[in-house]
Amino acid sequence: ITNKKASGYRSYHLVIEYPVQLIDGEKIILAEIQIRTLAMNFWATIEHSLNYKYQGEFPVEISERLRRSAEAAYQLDEEMSNIREEIQEAQRLFSHGKGQRSKRDQPQSLEEDQK
Repeated sequence: ITNKKASGYRSYHLVIEYPVQLIDGEKIILAEIQIRTLAMNFWATIEHSLNYKYQGEFPVEISERLRRSAEAAYQLDEEMSNIREEIQEAQRLFSHGKGQRSKRDQPQSLEEDQK
């Protein structure tokens, strides 16, 4: 998620219409779905708690620390995503070769194998 709020918060928010059947007919209910990473969810939980404590008026130092923490959470998400992709690629290569060396990687002679 590349777009972020001034606070550093990053997520997708989707608002959907959901039909609910009532005794007197159907009523459309709006629901918000928030899509965010585990790291950003942790950040948002802490920020939400602080929001109550400071009644939405964070001291400058707290706001800056929250921004830095949100950026750190984003960097953690990016790094973990890169690691996951590298592991998946290694697993794909391993399963493609079924753990065997490909012909081009096999030694041409016994001497070459001992290198």
